Amino acid sequence: MNKLKNIHPGEVLKEEFLNELNISAYRLSKDTGIPQTRISEIIKGTRRVTADTALRLSKYFGNTPKFWLGLQDDFDLEEEQSNKHAELDNIKHYSASAA
Repeated sequence: MNKLKNIHPGEVLKEEFLNELNISAYRLSKDTGIPQTRISEIIKGTRRVTADTALRLSKYFGNTPKFWLGLQDDFDLEEEQSNKHAELDNIKHYSASAA
């Protein structure tokens, strides 16, 4: 089974919101007060979605801040798991009887 690509929240923002609603990054910046450079970096996948950004995006698009932070958390966890796979495999499960 092939592993799916880890999807950055910026890709969701671009494909599912900006493209679908025909909104430019410039307009999103002006309407939300999020600096355009931050939006561009999020879309490129080089910047995280912060609590401030999540609050602004959720207000604008009518969803929750947890939606945006959840996307970011899922992305971060998958990245770390992929990067530390071997290290994590060496950690033994805690057992009270072994203590």
